[in-house]
Amino acid sequence: MNSPNTFDLIVVGAGIVGLAHAYTAAKRGLKVCVVERDAACVGASIRNFGFITVTGQGAGDTWRRARRAREVWGEVAPQAGIEALHHGLYLTAFRPRALEVLEEFMGTEMGEACELLDVQEAARRAPVLQLDGVQGVLYSPHEMRVESRTAIGLLAQWLAQAHGVAFRFGEAVLEVATPRVRTARGLLHAERVVVCTNTDINGLFAERLAPHQLRLCQLHMLRVMPEPGFKLPGSVMADLSLVRYHGYSKLPAAAALLEQLKQEEAESLDNGIHLIVVQSADGSLVVGDSHHYSAAPEPFADQRVDDLILRHLHQTLQLRTAQVTERWVGIYPSSASTDCLIDQPDDATRLVLVTSGTGASTAFGIAEDTFGDW
Repeated sequence: MNSPNTFDLIVVGAGIVGLAHAYTAAKRGLKVCVVERDAACVGASIRNFGFITVTGQGAGDTWRRARRAREVWGEVAPQAGIEALHHGLYLTAFRPRALEVLEEFMGTEMGEACELLDVQEAARRAPVLQLDGVQGVLYSPHEMRVESRTAIGLLAQWLAQAHGVAFRFGEAVLEVATPRVRTARGLLHAERVVVCTNTDINGLFAERLAPHQLRLCQLHMLRVMPEPGFKLPGSVMADLSLVRYHGYSKLPAAAALLEQLKQEEAESLDNGIHLIVVQSADGSLVVGDSHHYSAAPEPFADQRVDDLILRHLHQTLQLRTAQVTERWVGIYPSSASTDCLIDQPDDATRLVLVTSGTGASTAFGIAEDTFGDW
């Protein structure tokens, strides 16, 4: 049927997970439509760091998907007019036990092409790092940073222009019964449907999601303006990330570091804080983040959490000034058992949710898995 309302694939949701599936399908020659309830993507996909992270992702599927997603980002970004603002990761180990985690990490396959720098070499490569008393610095070449609040819109525009993907913004999907998709504006048809609705865990296919006991995770984010001329050499992380990112935290050496941090950084751990710093084209730093879990997160941001994040910022970087110019919160669905959920309500329908903070880093890899045997 050759109808403007008939497609090979309908994707519900225009966040990075939905766009990755639209791209993967379009590359396979499918006629694709993306339906998004909001007038533009305003959810987690534009509220994050734009940090395409490989090193530190959980061993197995998440790390494998991140490696592939990084490759796809490298191919797609220049075609879509998305600037890669910087590359690489510097993770500072302030404690001897943090260094032990990094040494153990370097012995795994995930440490390939990474380097464990001594203080002198770290100072040469990254002079803005605060290195007094530091034990060592992990350098990873794999990471890439984009400005997520503009990259998602540019990616959607490019998919429409270069790949013929149809977009229907401001149109809520009320029911999916493939091949029929009923929206607030009418009826669409497609041979296959992928539902990528992120935080809307009580809407479409809620009965399928309920057994997974998903919660919502809310995080604090800040934009900070440093002194003129301040330049990050890449993305920056520190000790607390080693007990948060599963590629490190699941290593045996991480248990001792966690016990030490419980004594020294209990309040930060209680608020799910670990430091990530990236830089934007205007010189500002995007800084975060925290993690608070709830079935219905309240829309109130505690200044104390921001103060803790800023303390870690100043402990990790040599900043003379750090003026906060923006604050916001992000929300994503979270699972205690998996980083990503790919469910199959029927042969023609897939339900795909990233249930961790890894959407930008893994979405293109997840989409290829979704279509791998479908």
